[in-house]
Amino acid sequence: MKYITFALAKGRLAKKTMSILEQIGITCEEIKDPNSRKLIFVNEELKLKFFLAKATDVPTYVEYGAADIGVVGKDTILEEGRKMYEVLDLGLGKCRMCVAGPEKARELLNHGELIRVATKYPNIAKDYFYNKKHQTVEIIKLNGSIELAPIVGLSEVIVDIVETGSTLKENGLVVLEEICPLSARVVVNQVSMKMEHDRITTLIKELKELINKEEVK
Repeated sequence: MKYITFALAKGRLAKKTMSILEQIGITCEEIKDPNSRKLIFVNEELKLKFFLAKATDVPTYVEYGAADIGVVGKDTILEEGRKMYEVLDLGLGKCRMCVAGPEKARELLNHGELIRVATKYPNIAKDYFYNKKHQTVEIIKLNGSIELAPIVGLSEVIVDIVETGSTLKENGLVVLEEICPLSARVVVNQVSMKMEHDRITTLIKELKELINKEEVK
């Protein structure tokens, strides 16, 4: 029997994912050891392997088949645009991708003016402004705190993840438009879905049932 390999986004999401998987009987004790230097963690009995990767790399590992299954945020899936199946919303880390800025920038959006947009997510921003709003914008890619851009005059608006909105508020910014809701998703390699169809669909079905039960609670 072949191993099925999971790529998990490092950090909080990996921990939460493992605790969900444990509820359907998928465990991996090795992965819990904070001092472990291992890169790949194995459950021999269930023929499963796990590895932790930077969130932005998870879709790449899945597309190329280095991982059969990945768990990563919808923001990363949209930004990376990799070929794979998105099969389940785990409902973890719910937030939204938004256009934000000072209140006065609202009319620039309404009138479709040429503006500058600062973001860590240039592909999501491009798709939203060009394909959905049909507004020509200049997109500026930043890696640090995006909220700074409109404050110092680098951009009129930003495209960023908003959880509570308190950081925006503290900096005199507001949500101007919502692009899409975000949460952690399960993605599957296209070939793995065919080759390991039964094992993967059983696993997804069990996860789905568990999540539906949790929602009922």
